[in-house]
Amino acid sequence: MAVAKDCLHKCTIQQPRATINRLHMSFHFTAILSLLYYRISHLLHGDVPIFAWGLITSSELIFTFIWILTQSFRWRPVVRTVNLENLPKDKTLPGVDVFICTADPKKEPVIEVMNTVLSAMALDYPPKKLAVYLSDDGGANLTLYAMKEACCFARSWLPFCRKYGIKTRSPEAYFASLKDGAHLDWSDELKEEQEKIKAAYDSFKKNVDKVSGIEEYSVRHDRPPHVEVIHNNTNDGPEDQESKSKMPLLVYMSREKRPSRPHRFKAGALNALLRVSGIMSNAPYVLVLDCDMYCNDPLSAKQAMCFHLDHEISSSLSYVQYPQIFHNVSKNDIYDGQARSAYKTKYQGMDGLRGTACAGTGYYLKKKALYCRPNHEDEMLVEQEQNFGSSNAFNASLKSLNERNTRREEIISDAIVEEAKSLATCTFEENTRWGKEVGYSYESLLESTFTGYLLHNKGWKSVYLYPKIPGFLGCTTVDMKDAMVQLMKWASGLVQVGLSKYSPLLYGISNMSILQSLSYAYFTFTHFFSIACMVYGIIPQLCFVKGIPLFPEVSSRWFAPFAVVYVSSLLQHLYEVLSSGGSILTWWNEQRIWMIKSVTACFFGCMDALLKKLGVAKANFRLTNKAVDQEKLDKYEKVKIDFQGTTLFMIPLTLLVLLNVVCFIIGVKGMISKGNYGEMFGQLFLSSHILALSYPILEGLVPKKGKKKQ
Repeated sequence: MAVAKDCLHKCTIQQPRATINRLHMSFHFTAILSLLYYRISHLLHGDVPIFAWGLITSSELIFTFIWILTQSFRWRPVVRTVNLENLPKDKTLPGVDVFICTADPKKEPVIEVMNTVLSAMALDYPPKKLAVYLSDDGGANLTLYAMKEACCFARSWLPFCRKYGIKTRSPEAYFASLKDGAHLDWSDELKEEQEKIKAAYDSFKKNVDKVSGIEEYSVRHDRPPHVEVIHNNTNDGPEDQESKSKMPLLVYMSREKRPSRPHRFKAGALNALLRVSGIMSNAPYVLVLDCDMYCNDPLSAKQAMCFHLDHEISSSLSYVQYPQIFHNVSKNDIYDGQARSAYKTKYQGMDGLRGTACAGTGYYLKKKALYCRPNHEDEMLVEQEQNFGSSNAFNASLKSLNERNTRREEIISDAIVEEAKSLATCTFEENTRWGKEVGYSYESLLESTFTGYLLHNKGWKSVYLYPKIPGFLGCTTVDMKDAMVQLMKWASGLVQVGLSKYSPLLYGISNMSILQSLSYAYFTFTHFFSIACMVYGIIPQLCFVKGIPLFPEVSSRWFAPFAVVYVSSLLQHLYEVLSSGGSILTWWNEQRIWMIKSVTACFFGCMDALLKKLGVAKANFRLTNKAVDQEKLDKYEKVKIDFQGTTLFMIPLTLLVLLNVVCFIIGVKGMISKGNYGEMFGQLFLSSHILALSYPILEGLVPKKGKKKQ
């Protein structure tokens, strides 16, 4: 592909991969049609056990439905690169606001949160064009105190990073990297200054630890709004005045919370940040980060601008999504914490279909995409009070979002801070369209993913950038309990969208391309895999005991479609793993954890969504625990699955495994006595495959029971 000399980025279709995928689709779909013909024709003739065959056929129809949805990702995968040398000079770059959200310092360690704040402050971007906002939904004085301490440390840390070109700008990650002795060749001057910085960082952590256990510094659920400017960069001198000590605007926000009023979880926090930032820095773009996802590559903002400043795509571009990559993933990744299938396969596939889904963190968003349709900026200026509320200051800020350089130069006065507090109250959004047609949507607890979906429905596009150096690094779950809780939350939220009026197969398909709608439908319906898996883990095994065949005899020509579908699926998965840099061990681990998650977290997620749909259960937000437990970490690194705390989740899986063990023993005994090897081979092989995948479950559960007895 020819690229112009001044081109800011390049998009390359992965043609060999797309061709292989399309050939495989045709081959695999032919086998599926043959399999379904065999099933349905026998059911119609009535010469088979109707109940058992009906359940198995229903499961295979679910598998087929989800397989069809999956093919949308494989149709046109693309890869993008950027040309930073063609980016405009720093002085002409647009402003960027950074939004970081935290809620509980016990589950989200405050030192980890401050490392994210410091890494964002240290982005390689003009400090005058950068603003960092922290939303503290716990309202903990500990977080505010830690932020002030972090700001003091930043006065030394930022100049140090700029002076010596430090690439790792999270201090915790930087000092951890020094333990391997990789920088022994550095100058004495650097080493001496580095020791001073390390001492300052240790002092910062010690000061925060001192107050972490004090009651008055803990979470407050009933509180007024609090907005405080920790550092005002309008005092740092003119923009063109070079200084390595300049820092971005730093703001702390704790919105009002009252037990009697809904606070809309993270979506409410992000919408409050949009309003507060609008009257303070009012940058046209925003970077949204989870509190544990620090900026690993300081150039990520400039990389994103390579897309946002491209005149050919900028008018309809809503956000640039980076992958979620985790620094603590072990080599074996037994819980599939890296989500390889999503970030190395599916997101690249969606990128070729007008845009990938929003992952909820690590994305650079154009603010006005949350306020209007592409090329309809006038919508922001009509009926402003009904849409955005009664704040004249915020409504005035909307007019300047169409301009590239919107950075405010005046000092942030006390009056502006008081106005910001009013924008963060419980009552401000009443009788407005916030959370409905404006800002982040309140329709789903997966606020960013659902809002990204709505943006695509409005005509906005997005791009996906997977750079060689990870833009952001986070901390993944290292035990089964946290992995299950997180997946159940996602499954429940996505299934709710699939069953709502916003279903991609109804609402989406009328606004987006068919392939893009199918890709979103995959995310919302894939968790119904769990129901099909449950049926496949019960019915064939019970029939195996009774000697009732559910699959064609090995010598029959109809056995071929079943064998082809099975082998073809495994080979397709293996090809995707190997082509994305994985190994055969990665492939096996993904097979195993997929089965475990399907009949546990995904199943409970589906049930939770159905109960909420029926009005039996209410929406509740489950905060993932991001505090690292050393004992759990040791087990994770030793490739031992930790089932502690997962009793409820593991009930269906444990019963399925035990059922398979018992049925396998009885079924094999009956098969040997009857000699019907050909008829029962399919069920024998299925049980064997399930038991092979279930081995670590038996290994993990049995010893734990033994320890309790001692």
